[in-house]
Amino acid sequence: MAPVQRHGYELLVGAPRVLVTGATGLLGRAVCREFHSAGWTVIGTGYRRARPRLLRCDLTDEDAVRGLLHEYKPDVIVHCAAERRPDVMERHTEAAVNLNVHATSTLAKEAATCGALFLYISTDYVFDGRNPPYGEDDSPNPLNVYGRSKLEGERETLRHCPGAVVLRVPVLFGEVESVTESVVTSLYLKVQEASEESCTLDHVLQRFPTDARDVAAVCRKLSERARQDPSIRGIFHFSGKEQMTKYEMAVAIAQAFNLPSSHLIPLTEQPAASALRPINSQLNCSRLELLNLSVEPRPFTSAIIDCLWPFTPDKRWRQTVFH
Repeated sequence: MAPVQRHGYELLVGAPRVLVTGATGLLGRAVCREFHSAGWTVIGTGYRRARPRLLRCDLTDEDAVRGLLHEYKPDVIVHCAAERRPDVMERHTEAAVNLNVHATSTLAKEAATCGALFLYISTDYVFDGRNPPYGEDDSPNPLNVYGRSKLEGERETLRHCPGAVVLRVPVLFGEVESVTESVVTSLYLKVQEASEESCTLDHVLQRFPTDARDVAAVCRKLSERARQDPSIRGIFHFSGKEQMTKYEMAVAIAQAFNLPSSHLIPLTEQPAASALRPINSQLNCSRLELLNLSVEPRPFTSAIIDCLWPFTPDKRWRQTVFH
């Protein structure tokens, strides 16, 4: 296939094209890598964090979105861009809703117009956490602005683009650019405070930490199947299988890196935060599994070592442990 250059992008003639929004983020980067390794032409977009080889696009600008899709004509759009920090959303609701709802609505409309498959990334926070595990058809009842905005994004997606795919996922971690990029990897900083005073960590909210690389593989499998089979549409769930509180994650990280954890103290009362969070929003992922569209999630310990070893004081730690 002969490559065609456009705005610095090498578009392979005949290769399927995927447009990835939020391509500078943790999940967006993983999705770009996954599709690229499978032979797709990948067009990534960013805005505030746009960088070389990514297209700068304000997704809240309808004309800009329309022009982008008209120029690049993607076969698939994976919409990863979102404000996904619940506490930030409580304070900056309007801007976050513009991205999570209005930009999603615009993309869904334009995807339907241009005939692209639209894959919208949503969250387990659409549920209240009182009666897990949750199937795709269970009634959502979000507790915070973030969950409500993502649920509204789902509804806009399916209203404007009935053939779209919605993929709900829980808290993500992965190949981070900084330790603080994920709430999961940021626990490494708490683990490293061993020489200082004790550190309390939530031991109430049940989480299912999920590697972004696994989510990216599911996005690719869904996209490839949905392009061939129009019955692949609607809502799907994917999640890691290990149930852990923040305290349990931090202890697991300490054990993985042979670090002390005695300074970590479990907090057994609901932590004070500006945004309510579900106690346990475990997702039932059987729909993906029955269609053979899932992947076996990476075990938490090996995945977190993979993600955090570049941030260890001795970056050769990985080789000394495994060889």
